[in-house]
Amino acid sequence: MKASLLILALESSAKPASVALYKSSGELLGQYFQNNEFSHSRTLLVLAESLMNNLSIKPSDIGLVAVSSGPGSFTGVRIGVSAAKGLAWGMDIPVCGVSTLEAMAYQTPVPGAIICPVMDARRNQVYNALFDWQNGSPVRLCEDRAISLEDLAHEYNRLNSPFILIGDGAVIAYEYLSDNTSKTKRMENHQRNTHNKYCQLVSGLLRYQTAYGVALAAMNSESMPASQLEPCYLRPSQAERQLAGASNDN
Repeated sequence: MKASLLILALESSAKPASVALYKSSGELLGQYFQNNEFSHSRTLLVLAESLMNNLSIKPSDIGLVAVSSGPGSFTGVRIGVSAAKGLAWGMDIPVCGVSTLEAMAYQTPVPGAIICPVMDARRNQVYNALFDWQNGSPVRLCEDRAISLEDLAHEYNRLNSPFILIGDGAVIAYEYLSDNTSKTKRMENHQRNTHNKYCQLVSGLLRYQTAYGVALAAMNSESMPASQLEPCYLRPSQAERQLAGASNDN
């Protein structure tokens, strides 16, 4: 990737929305982050336009549009992917879709622990993947998946490493692991008076998926023409499940 490449990154896979401008030489020029109930269709492009204007960045300055292409909210992912494709087409530049979970891992540089991005997938499931931070970047331990909290707890008990929880489902996962895993109970007395918690929540703003993480992940991902970018939902939408159920009833 060229050192002078300027990346416009978009993140709208869950409730927060953010945009970032990042130089591939390693400089974050700016990021706008918003966490409210407004529709991403209303805010995402407005945030991008405002950030570019405030930084005096012209569309012709941008060399790549990056976006979290899933998993996540079906509506949020669709809006982000559609916005990225539209921007890339309009600027005649390539686009890069990255895993929402992997992007979160990139913004959590914690060596010696398993980075565990978690997104609330409802129905007692989470979207999740596991990463190990090695040589300056996260290394995948498993593919993106929709997994039950019970199965995640089984993995947590099996793996002999601290878990660092990040994402909009991190609190749900933390509470479940703390209440339902034998590892937490075994370690409780030993670690009661230490700061080395065996299962930790990333704090504050860093807990949420961000466009900055998307830009970092795009640095090590393949770009493509806008026409080839597709969302990755991991499981069928509710409408698709209902349609399949209706078909099976006939």
